[in-house]
Amino acid sequence: MKKTNILKDVVIPVFSLFLICIVFTLLLGLTNKATAEKIKALSLQAEAEARTKVLDTAKSFSEEKEKDGIVYYEGYDDSGEIVGYIFPEESKGYGGTIYMTVGINVDGTVHGVEITELSETAGLGMNAKNQPWFLEQFKDMGGKIGVAKNNPAEGEIQALTGATITSKAVTLGVNTAIESFNTVTGGENNG
Repeated sequence: MKKTNILKDVVIPVFSLFLICIVFTLLLGLTNKATAEKIKALSLQAEAEARTKVLDTAKSFSEEKEKDGIVYYEGYDDSGEIVGYIFPEESKGYGGTIYMTVGINVDGTVHGVEITELSETAGLGMNAKNQPWFLEQFKDMGGKIGVAKNNPAEGEIQALTGATITSKAVTLGVNTAIESFNTVTGGENNG
């Protein structure tokens, strides 16, 4: 029977693996620290671009505001009049949280919707971001919006084929933005 050298057969390999783990952990930490500011800046830039897309009638925007726990932005025309409000929203989709920006006109109708981040199934739920017709359905809608798999009635949008959960999640986010508009402005269609 072969005699085992504990130092050579156990301690040195375990210690080597421990050192490798420490080095990789330090490298990951340094990489995260080096890229965190850039990632944050890109995220803020994406949010700013989304605001201009969902409320393209606005020439400028307020700083972030908050009322009753609701975060929002006001959009202004050239004369400084409010033309709408922007609400960052999120809701739970099939593959995770869907982050979106919703622009609401002063009359309480949806001006635009932009999905800023989602991780849904490729070719199905991802179409919420990749198929412009889907988000365009929300334009000029107000009140409580519903989802239909086929032949949507007034006040409903057509669900994405094979992605009803994603469609309902986006619609929930838009409905939440409409409710937030009502809270912020003091009532429905307060324009």
